[in-house]
Amino acid sequence: MIDLQNTKDYRNIAIDRVGVKGIKYPITVLDRANQYQSTTASIDMFVDLPQEARGTHMSRFIEMLHVFRNEVSLKSFSMILEEMKRQLGAKSAHIEVRFPYFIEKKAPVSGAVGLMDYNCGFIAKTLENGDADILLELRVPITSLCPCSKEISDYGAHNQRGEVTLLTRFKEFIWMEEMITMVESAGSCELYSILKRSDEKAVTERAYDNPKFVEDIVRDIALQLEKDDNITWFSISVENFESIHNHSAYAYICSDKNSMRLEGF
Repeated sequence: MIDLQNTKDYRNIAIDRVGVKGIKYPITVLDRANQYQSTTASIDMFVDLPQEARGTHMSRFIEMLHVFRNEVSLKSFSMILEEMKRQLGAKSAHIEVRFPYFIEKKAPVSGAVGLMDYNCGFIAKTLENGDADILLELRVPITSLCPCSKEISDYGAHNQRGEVTLLTRFKEFIWMEEMITMVESAGSCELYSILKRSDEKAVTERAYDNPKFVEDIVRDIALQLEKDDNITWFSISVENFESIHNHSAYAYICSDKNSMRLEGF
């Protein structure tokens, strides 16, 4: 049969990324409390395409994923990227794996146990020197209480749910749980899946005693990451889904610790 992907293209335009997106696939990830956790990931896989090539072989991405189905981890990303380049004759490869991750949490007073889900992921790509560049991505929900509202009101203060998006580069393995706990500690209060009345009282009062702007939250997280020698680069965004406005409040910090500079945009 004719293989049209292997025919020559005469438009002389290279493609930066070509591949497949949104592959739903079962994976196993490391769990600090239980060793392993099974979950379902959404996976994107890309390679570059030279200007003379008509197309890539899309089915090979799925075949490679099946070969590595039990090894989708930080340790295996380098192998997967190199195999993508080898099988598809590419110079660069890129993979993004995102999945829900569950952590068992106890309510602060009653001790009621529930599962909190967090959207986590890994983004990996090949570098020119052949190494793999790997980012850990976390999306962590938090509660924030407005300091201004508390200051000017005779009683009460408005609060809202927010979301922190954290991306980090690191030297050695880091547990997702450690990063999630660190992010949650920067909010006015953390979230729980189960709260009894005594717990509701506790988290309401905790948030009231710990008011935070988005600017406070993003800076507090940045300070902790700057102190961590294992983290070489990070970006943090905080979005508060405001309860008394029809817009969100937002703050962002990006830091390249190797050059000791903070960047924001």
